[in-house]
Amino acid sequence: MENSRLLKLLRSFSPEELRGLKKFVQSPYFNQRREVVALFEWLEKPLKTERPVPDKEVAFRAVFGDLPFDDHRIRMAMSFLFQLSTQFLSIQDFQADAPAAKLRLAALLRQRKLHDQAEQQRIDSAAELLRRPLRNADFHQQHYQFLLEKYSAEVALRPNGPLPLQELSDQLDRAFLSRKLWQSCFMLSHQTVYNTRYEFGLLDAALEHLAGAKALEDPCVALYFHCYNALANPREETHFKAFKRLLLQHSHLFPDNERRDLYVLAINFCIRQYNTGNPEYLSEQFDFYREGLAKKYFLTDGVLSRYTYQNAATIGLVMHELEWVESFIHEYRAHLPEPHRESLFSFNMARLEYKRQHLDQALQLLQKAEYKDLMLSLAAKTLQLKIYFEMDAFDLLESHLQALQTFIRRKSALGYHRENYLNTIHFTRKLLETDLSDKAGRAALRAEIEATKAVATKEWLLEQVE
Repeated sequence: MENSRLLKLLRSFSPEELRGLKKFVQSPYFNQRREVVALFEWLEKPLKTERPVPDKEVAFRAVFGDLPFDDHRIRMAMSFLFQLSTQFLSIQDFQADAPAAKLRLAALLRQRKLHDQAEQQRIDSAAELLRRPLRNADFHQQHYQFLLEKYSAEVALRPNGPLPLQELSDQLDRAFLSRKLWQSCFMLSHQTVYNTRYEFGLLDAALEHLAGAKALEDPCVALYFHCYNALANPREETHFKAFKRLLLQHSHLFPDNERRDLYVLAINFCIRQYNTGNPEYLSEQFDFYREGLAKKYFLTDGVLSRYTYQNAATIGLVMHELEWVESFIHEYRAHLPEPHRESLFSFNMARLEYKRQHLDQALQLLQKAEYKDLMLSLAAKTLQLKIYFEMDAFDLLESHLQALQTFIRRKSALGYHRENYLNTIHFTRKLLETDLSDKAGRAALRAEIEATKAVATKEWLLEQVE
């Protein structure tokens, strides 16, 4: 039973949801099958304690007593309970969206010609919608649905009177434009990263319409308009500046997941600009990380992605914001996923101490952690290589290089990273062998490093040559 779709679904329920589902299953309005109630009540204890659920034969005896085992009957009971559980989730979700639920009720009351009651539900729906702080594409779509229902009611009551058609049309434009621009931004970003091509449909017409249109007065439409144009025309800095200003000013208008996606879009844009030779975008990238982290935008259910943790620490170290990096590393330690928490914390503290040239402390931090992630393990071993070299611990360095070379050759999953790290080992050995006081020898080594594309620590190697 443990691998059944029913158990997979029920394992995702919170304790509060399980209590609600129990009432739902016991309600004769939704369920009149006693075996389904018995099955849920039997499952309650292992669900609460997270213990494994026994097989179907044990479940059958708990539900049907001493009757001969019938696989079909227990599977039918499980199927009915699964259907009830999904129905419960659907109803819960619908009721949680109060504006949509009230608006749907208003439409039902209007169809029954109970116009006064329908109007009250419409008023309540609008009040609920406007009380919410969000003003993203979802809001514009819901606002359009509200105006459409209002229009339908006015047509029914005053077919020959004035109708809010202009308001309805303008709101439809906002709903379409905000959604179209939102989707186009992520299509363009995905297209850039994964080297694929998409057809953007009506986007060109939308962009042409927006040139000087009143719709740009709406923060959501304006933000995605400038975001798309920044991604499509990265050399036109005015769009990026407008996008950044609007995002920092209006990020509270977007839900958590959308706000996080916007910050990731901005950061990825800055990375691409920096990689194409625009160093000023390094500080822009740091601004987005600092702002997003300060306001907890990058957290998902209280968890920070290990990649965000690593990238934020990296950009802070590059910017020489060492106090900020130390504070960040400690503050977000508890938010890291458990399997990688201590290794990520120790590694980034080691990088910080290395940046401060506290080489002994950095080495101790590296040696105390256990690295389960292959790339993190390689990064730690590479940092250890740098420390041994800078401490003039050449015997330890030679042993480390040999062990690192063996480690890399045994890891078949490294792909193109294998060449990067093997070249790092190769050039570190050449550093040890070259007389760096000889200008000609130094120049030759520098030229060889610069001419080799795949080197994991090219900048550091060139620094040592100099």
